[in-house]
Amino acid sequence: MTARPVEIGSGARKAVIGGGGPLGVLAGPCVVESEKLLMDTCEKLVQYCDARGLPLVFKSSYKKANRSSVRSYTGLGDAEGLAALAAVKRRFGVPLVTDVHAVDEVGPAAEVCDLLQIPAFLSRQTELLVACARSGRPVAVKKGQFLAPDDMARVAEKLESAGAAGILLTERGATFGYHNLVVDMRALVIMADTGWPVVYDVTHSLQLPGSGEQTGGERRFARPLARAAVAVGVDAVFFETHPDPARALSDASTQLPLADVPAMLDELVAVRAARAPQKAGA
Repeated sequence: MTARPVEIGSGARKAVIGGGGPLGVLAGPCVVESEKLLMDTCEKLVQYCDARGLPLVFKSSYKKANRSSVRSYTGLGDAEGLAALAAVKRRFGVPLVTDVHAVDEVGPAAEVCDLLQIPAFLSRQTELLVACARSGRPVAVKKGQFLAPDDMARVAEKLESAGAAGILLTERGATFGYHNLVVDMRALVIMADTGWPVVYDVTHSLQLPGSGEQTGGERRFARPLARAAVAVGVDAVFFETHPDPARALSDASTQLPLADVPAMLDELVAVRAARAPQKAGA
């Protein structure tokens, strides 16, 4: 079943996810550390995606509300973080996605960003879902680590009932005992039954949650799991990337080195092409 298309942004760089189009890419640094980091990373991602004909939605969180420790970095400040994202859009024209955690964050974020993302731990918060849906922006929801994939049909129903401009449903792993996540590839098929595009979150699926002062993770599984998800048939991939992950202020163990992104995208494009139905006589 082909997912209904979701349009994100406007103009020459409008991204369309679903509808049988190219594999979408939602990517960028985990959190806004500086405007320069966003500019440098976005410039490379635009080059990588344009060279492969992939629609890009640039991602960075202007605010990180769910941190492992009270000492963890949460951002530059709301106004400063949104201003840095706005500067990226002015320079590159790319659509933007960022997280929102509370109803009062929706308005300011929607003024700057083209897609609003609801984190996994908040995926059932009805007031937040409704506020995002009513913002006029499409909404991406991370499936809670504690939810079954068919539970996301009711999440989508909440958004639909509030008039969401479009919906993306994202798989980011399921809790497996303590400090561990697993990815059940059946979830991608089950969530696709809603008719909305399904996104695979490459990097958060690698996390070892709550495993110390900082969340750990196993980056080595990023590319194998991403290939598997694309083989199943996801409409887009989400991943966080940084020029120097070891120095990143958030999710240092799972963000992908920016220099490694082209090779991963090449693999995913090849997998996507291999699973596409062949035309008669080809």
